[in-house]
Amino acid sequence: MQLTVLKGNPNPDPGRRLPPWLKRPLPTGDVLRQTRAIVERSGVATVCEEARCPNLSECWSHRHATFMILGDICTRRCGFCAVDTGKPNAVEADEPRRLATAVAELGLKHVVLTAVARDDLPDEGAGHFAECVIEIHKAWPECVVEVLPADFHAREECIRVLCDAGPEIYNHNQETVRRLSKWIRPAARYDRTLDVLRMAKQIRPDVLTKSGLMVGLGETREELYQTFVDLREADVDILTVGQYLRPSPTHAPVDRYVPPEEFDEMAAEARELGFLAVASGPFVRSSYNAADVYEEIERKRKG
Repeated sequence: MQLTVLKGNPNPDPGRRLPPWLKRPLPTGDVLRQTRAIVERSGVATVCEEARCPNLSECWSHRHATFMILGDICTRRCGFCAVDTGKPNAVEADEPRRLATAVAELGLKHVVLTAVARDDLPDEGAGHFAECVIEIHKAWPECVVEVLPADFHAREECIRVLCDAGPEIYNHNQETVRRLSKWIRPAARYDRTLDVLRMAKQIRPDVLTKSGLMVGLGETREELYQTFVDLREADVDILTVGQYLRPSPTHAPVDRYVPPEEFDEMAAEARELGFLAVASGPFVRSSYNAADVYEEIERKRKG
């Protein structure tokens, strides 16, 4: 599938320039060079670099990074994602060890592990995910591990394997509102995502659950609010909301660039629903400021 027009969007390719609030200089500096050298030795990709994230310098300087495991070829194709779709390579058995070594060398205090969907594997990659969590905790106990896997088709045995490995945060993104979900995430399901998050909390009540949304795809504020409600009803603890940016002309078009003040309004609405923490802003991504959010929640728990 090649998504070029989003239903309900009157302007399939706005061709607008980025507004001032979405412009940032590309990151540079010693911390990037040092971190990049260690990452390259590990042979494990970071989403920070793969996606040319504008938050890279800030996150790496705060000892926080996002790694993508299980290869770089996905078995699914989503309308917002730039990752290649096809037949993935074999799983690299030593990846958990290499990843843990890199995390320890970098002295990371918070690491996010994400991955392509691996529908080709019997357990969809859950066991490998779990090994990565265990190896990181063994190599660098001070590190908080946040996992951001695909939905595992809401298979309880897969979700349980990953939860039993002991991640501090279980993250799974809803991405968009119900109406747009089947165009943006054709291989996923809106209610399945809610089931995954609900299941993770039921399996491990102490784990923090988290989900993220992109805005600017043609959704309404009413639809967004209902999505906030649905996520809270699934007992989700942490919510992130950020601006969708189109990776290429073949991906879903941007309907609008949401101004910063609207992100503040959405954050206030979400907090009133009872989320433990909300990160909402133009540059917010699922893993952005994840360490600060976690520490904020820990302070609340202890205080």
